[in-house]
Amino acid sequence: MHSRHALPALTISAIGVVFGDIGTSPLYAMKEIFNGHHPIPVTPENIFGILSMVFWSIMVMVTIKYVAVIMRADNRGEGGSLALLALITDRAKSSGLTWIITLLGIFAAALFYGDSMITPAISVLSAVEGLEIVAPTLKPYVVPVTLGVLSGLFFIQKRGTGTIGMLFGPVMILWFAILGVLGVIKVAHFPGVLAALNPVYAVNFISTHTGLAFLALGSVVLAVTGGEALYTDMGHFGPFPIRLAWFGFVMPTLVLNYFGQGALLLYEPQAIENPFFHMAPSWALVPLVILATMATIIASQAVISGAFSVARQAIQMGFLPRMLIVHTSGKAKGQIYVPFTNWTLYLAVIALVIGFKNSSNLAAAYGIAVTGTMMIDTILVAFVMVLMWRWHWSIVAVVAGTLFMFDLAFFSSNILKIPAGGWFPIAIGLASFTVLTTWRLGRRLIGEEMAKQSIPIDAFLDSIFDVHRVNGTAVFMTSSKEGVPAALLHNLKHNQVLHERVVLVTVQTTDTPYVLELDRIYLHKMRQGFVRLIIRYGFMEDPDIPGALMSCKRFGESFDFMETTFYLSRETIVPKLAHQISPLRARLFALMSKNATSATEFFKIPTDRVVELGTQLEI
Repeated sequence: MHSRHALPALTISAIGVVFGDIGTSPLYAMKEIFNGHHPIPVTPENIFGILSMVFWSIMVMVTIKYVAVIMRADNRGEGGSLALLALITDRAKSSGLTWIITLLGIFAAALFYGDSMITPAISVLSAVEGLEIVAPTLKPYVVPVTLGVLSGLFFIQKRGTGTIGMLFGPVMILWFAILGVLGVIKVAHFPGVLAALNPVYAVNFISTHTGLAFLALGSVVLAVTGGEALYTDMGHFGPFPIRLAWFGFVMPTLVLNYFGQGALLLYEPQAIENPFFHMAPSWALVPLVILATMATIIASQAVISGAFSVARQAIQMGFLPRMLIVHTSGKAKGQIYVPFTNWTLYLAVIALVIGFKNSSNLAAAYGIAVTGTMMIDTILVAFVMVLMWRWHWSIVAVVAGTLFMFDLAFFSSNILKIPAGGWFPIAIGLASFTVLTTWRLGRRLIGEEMAKQSIPIDAFLDSIFDVHRVNGTAVFMTSSKEGVPAALLHNLKHNQVLHERVVLVTVQTTDTPYVLELDRIYLHKMRQGFVRLIIRYGFMEDPDIPGALMSCKRFGESFDFMETTFYLSRETIVPKLAHQISPLRARLFALMSKNATSATEFFKIPTDRVVELGTQLEI
């Protein structure tokens, strides 16, 4: 539980980080519904119907689904697709559904990358488009200004976001306050618009204009994009501050703004060109464009930081090769920078802005990834309801089934966007899925191949009585907690000596985000000066081998690093024609393996104490 003293700070921080994406949706959601690729005629009947659909979509998809249900499925405080996957994988083994759950979790993570590319592009571009309302002559500068803003955002990532992060909360509080004020002003002109809170208007619109309503769903979903961030970012702030911010401030201001835009369209239909910016008086346009741009930068930052966190989780859980992870803050454990992820996102975002040119075109690409992720989240949480919460199947069918029907309706509507740009997140998702599953499969095959080449530890210890022993400690890193590491066998074969103490170290990643220090190390002393050491880390932690070795003092084992040599095995992957993996995926795995960050750097091993021994493996 958070203390009362910390609660206000956590709530303000949550407003700054968690709600950036959904908080910038008013910039483009209503415009896209009535003036996008499938425009809805601007009539009072349609406006009331759409407003009702928007409101109840927010209530069902965000408030009920994520805030009330899915946020209960935390993995020791952490959320997100991979955390949810880790939570239920072990419990699903007995049911034989592990492979289905694993594939769903991996694909949700893959879709997230498509979403994290589109969100910065559409958010910043829609804010800068306010310049066209300020002065139509500024239209040619929209794309260049957007590119400049986004470039600056990605280039500062390596410096860390701690300083900028301090501004996130206050800026977003001001942003949401402005959303609410603009909405109240317009609703005051036409208070009758609040009647659309009644779901009857949505039901009537869907029943009388079924085709239009189905097309509209593809744009209505823009009002709930970012809802999944409430679950993904839960580990940073805790569920209570997020719920408090949502119910007490964020949701009311969002709803007021959407209804304010609806009221504006009722008496000024021509404002559909850009209803959000037309809500403001002319004197406030420039400050509003600046504030909107700042809000979208913050929303983009939250998505980028989320991509870094997902990359780290994927590395730790064995879905991605080792990559350089830079900690940008000595105080905040969660502030990290992953260069490869950063520059990959940057190139994709810049290409999207240049290729699609405006937010309306980008809106056509937006939605597929989000609705796909939301649909998978519903399926995974249904497994949680059955396997962990032990809900009766009838309750699961009603709750999860109802949520899934909403997900399916939104996803189906977004499928129509595929020719107009929806292919992009699908392509990114499939590419990411291929990379994630190829690395996991490749590592499994490598493990099997190395197990074939290994020999039992007891048989090895029985055979080394006449081997010459030298002073010092040798630490052999091995992925298997059984048998003799290949690096040890190679070293013995070439140098024909063994150190007086040999430590076999295996690093394991648990299905929890963090591991208690008391549970981190398992040490088993064997014969002949051999020690088996298993070090456990959570999927949100970074391995630190020297630090773990220093913690072995409580087992009576101390390490002097000036007398310790670390032996690592560098595998050269040779693809071969085999039925376990296609030749193309084998070559992809070999390429990823070749470009992975060295184990020395990843495990924080002193570089001057490392010996690498090469081994060639066929898969």
